[in-house]
Amino acid sequence: MSQPRIAVSIVTMGDRPQQVEALLASVAGQDVRPARLVVVGNGSPLPDFTAFPGLSDLSGGVTVIELDENLGCPGGRNVALRKLAEFGDVDVVVELDDDGLLVDGGVFRKVQELYAADPRLGIVGFRIADEHGETQRRHVPRLRAGDPMRRGPVTAFLGGGHALSMKMLAQTGPWPAEFFFTHEETDLSWRALDAGWKILYEPDLLLQHPKTSPARHSVYYRMTARNRVWLARRNLPLPLVPAYLGTWTLLTVARTRSATGLRAWAGGFAEGVRTPCGRRQPMRWRTVWRMTKLGRPPVI
Repeated sequence: MSQPRIAVSIVTMGDRPQQVEALLASVAGQDVRPARLVVVGNGSPLPDFTAFPGLSDLSGGVTVIELDENLGCPGGRNVALRKLAEFGDVDVVVELDDDGLLVDGGVFRKVQELYAADPRLGIVGFRIADEHGETQRRHVPRLRAGDPMRRGPVTAFLGGGHALSMKMLAQTGPWPAEFFFTHEETDLSWRALDAGWKILYEPDLLLQHPKTSPARHSVYYRMTARNRVWLARRNLPLPLVPAYLGTWTLLTVARTRSATGLRAWAGGFAEGVRTPCGRRQPMRWRTVWRMTKLGRPPVI
């Protein structure tokens, strides 16, 4: 197979200008040049990145899109994906958090090699580590998360740094924009697996990212619960819906130390039950079995 053509997508709210410039510099320093770069301002104006040093000579150029409103992370990424689909000259898109950094210059070359070697590779998840090299357990996409350097097929990936096959997206559809924040990666993962695509966790692909907690966002508890319910309603066979939601309810009650957070979570759960969740397309039982063999059945 010929070397896949790579594009890069970055979505930002405009509140991290220094981090975005550092990220763009790390993109420019890759030993394989992306064909295109799309930067989306999610409800914010952006500088003119089209002349950014080291990127102004890209074969497909730099595209800057300013949105009038914040569409959330998945909604902003979908805007970039639609633009790349219009261009029609990209095989793989690498999506990066705006406060991330590519510390190794061979990331895109490795991505190209992985996709060239396997036409059914749909998603490649990067390893996320802070400036001290530490990877948080929640950033390892498997239940046995003790060794972040263990690569292999998985059932999920990290939204901070990853690569997506454009052919896969044409089959599965884009990000669930209505999720806005949290669990959008799981929704896309489940649809990809059900369509027969592979997800690979490749720890050699490193995105340096500051250590954070998702609970820093004020909407975290509500959207976590709402989107968890939507995720189950959209994707799981009916017998697994109560099993999945029951497991996560018990885990949430056991782990959450904030009474305010639990109240917000309960409100979000109720919202997820009563509001439309989008198109329901339950995965096949053979997909459930495939996920079980990979170590993560869709009940946890």
